[in-house]
Amino acid sequence: MTQTTTPRRMRLLVLLCLTVIGVLLAGAGPASAHAALTGSDPEQGVVVDTAPSQVTLTFSEKVATSDDSLRVLDPKGKRVDAGNPANVSGTSYAVKLKSGLSDGTYTVSWQVVSADSHPVAGAFTFSIGAPSSTSVKAVGQEVGGGVVGWLYGFGRYMSYAGFIVMVGGAAFVLACWQRGSGVRPLQRLVVSGWLSLTAATLLLLLLRGSYTSTGKVGDIFDLGLLGQVLQTKTGAALVSRLLLLAAAALFIAVLFGAYDKREDEEKRDLTFGLAIGGFVVSAGLAASWAMAEHASTGLQPGIAMPVDVVHLLAVAAWLGGLCALLVALYRADTPVETAAVRRFSQVAFCSVLALVATGIYQSWRQLGSWSAFTDTSYGQLLLVKIGLVALLVGIAYISRRWTARLADTVPAEPRPREKARVGAGATTTDTEAGAGKTASDTGKSTSGSGSKASGSGSKASGDPERAAQLARQQAAVDTARQKRQRDADPHRFGLRRSVLAEAGVAVALLAVTTVLTQTEPGRTVQEAKAAASSSDASSSADSSSDASSGALTLTMPFDTGGTDGKGVVSVDLDPARVGGNEMHVYVTRPNGRAFDVPEVKLAFTLEAKKIGPLPVTPDRITTGHWSAGDVQIPMAGDWKVAVTVRTSDIDQVTVSKNAQIG
Repeated sequence: MTQTTTPRRMRLLVLLCLTVIGVLLAGAGPASAHAALTGSDPEQGVVVDTAPSQVTLTFSEKVATSDDSLRVLDPKGKRVDAGNPANVSGTSYAVKLKSGLSDGTYTVSWQVVSADSHPVAGAFTFSIGAPSSTSVKAVGQEVGGGVVGWLYGFGRYMSYAGFIVMVGGAAFVLACWQRGSGVRPLQRLVVSGWLSLTAATLLLLLLRGSYTSTGKVGDIFDLGLLGQVLQTKTGAALVSRLLLLAAAALFIAVLFGAYDKREDEEKRDLTFGLAIGGFVVSAGLAASWAMAEHASTGLQPGIAMPVDVVHLLAVAAWLGGLCALLVALYRADTPVETAAVRRFSQVAFCSVLALVATGIYQSWRQLGSWSAFTDTSYGQLLLVKIGLVALLVGIAYISRRWTARLADTVPAEPRPREKARVGAGATTTDTEAGAGKTASDTGKSTSGSGSKASGSGSKASGDPERAAQLARQQAAVDTARQKRQRDADPHRFGLRRSVLAEAGVAVALLAVTTVLTQTEPGRTVQEAKAAASSSDASSSADSSSDASSGALTLTMPFDTGGTDGKGVVSVDLDPARVGGNEMHVYVTRPNGRAFDVPEVKLAFTLEAKKIGPLPVTPDRITTGHWSAGDVQIPMAGDWKVAVTVRTSDIDQVTVSKNAQIG
């Protein structure tokens, strides 16, 4: 492969990777919630007779709240909550309401941060007395979206990429190719990983406050929000990551400084020390994710966090080492030995085994059932990730075959210090001889050029600068010849192509993984659905006393305000369907005895269709018992049943309740 095609292939790979990342991140949308609302009091859509003293929300896990996390708005959009939200029990949080609330529809809006660091928001309505029109849209606040959400997602991706490149590149040098510590492209790769992770961590720390609250770009540099972030679990994890990155900088300085200058025999003890120190720092960095995200919540966090650390380290050793191998094959002047490639193949194989074992546990923990693979977004993304891992393993198998065939035909390049000693001690005659040999090897030697070289050599004999210049030219020509010989090896060429394909799939895999960490786990989704179904069933049971017969019973307390004006009125509607119905009304005192009242009237209203009120005047049957036959309900829907009870000539009251009829 010529030198002109190599940059072209690299540019195509970069464009392909950027396209894949853009499509995956654009399709991800706002970050999904990792905590779900499983219940509330009052329940969503319910009509209560009297105003509650507080609103309580129950989530699938513990959440973090702020002063404005729970807001209750009246039909005109004014806040009626009083005080800050408080944890009342377990995963339930309540906010007090102002007294004297009027009838109408109220909106509950909530925005909290789940235990795995992701913001979640939503809204629902309930009514006091009877539903009414409202100026508030019952939708949750936008969280995790907009410019701040996009920047936060980009920062997460860059932090993962930086960690993988830094840790995997350093591990490749120590475990597979120790001579690579002196290769400039590998040094730049590892340092760029450190810079990316550091910059991304600082960006996430600044964005965190706005990301979990207002979502405004102007709040990124709000010191008040930054102070609140530092007191959270996520803020502590980001600060810990920055401190560990300082230790990582020292490790990198030693690896590419003192370590590279040691002789091979002197490196053994230093290699062991660097391996221990590097592992501790890498595990600490991986733990900064495990302690603040998925692994820290849900089932078995004591097991899940160490498993997550092992998973991240295995990913870094495999994919980061793959990037280092790619750089060594394409950019390094010193050819990578076959033994180093074989050692990396063994490291990658062990990493894949660790990924499979930890991945199975994580999948079980986050999904909980086979149906979650297809019924939830998390499961579908996980299937895509599994497919990419399988593809990556397949390409890696091809790379292992090329490695087995690879013959190390390119001689090892001398160490930089050796080249310096040779260059410094070389005589003018040696330089001229080397130059003449190079000209002969490249097929460009002529008698005229030979004379010119001889003349140049004569002039250089007394000119050290000229001799050094000729030595550098000789080294450049030798390097070019070695690259041509290296690229002519079909086995090495095949290995380079397969590793390039692995790197392309790895970039897509990393993008999918980043999106997966921002998606609500399948187990949480299914638990929330089950809780919602249970709540709906309970609500239906409260509004219907006998579902099998179709009869409907509504019970409403009343107080006309006069002497002996308190009681309870019950309305039975049978069969509670469109068309004719039989109705019975019972009026009792608070102690349950029949209440002899002068008059009872009813009215049915379907506000959604603007039908009614349809008046019904029942006949008195006996004390406290009124009845009406053939009560016509023209259409199915959520009907408002209003009952007017008169207890004296001047004392009367109207109470109402909504019910699904038809």
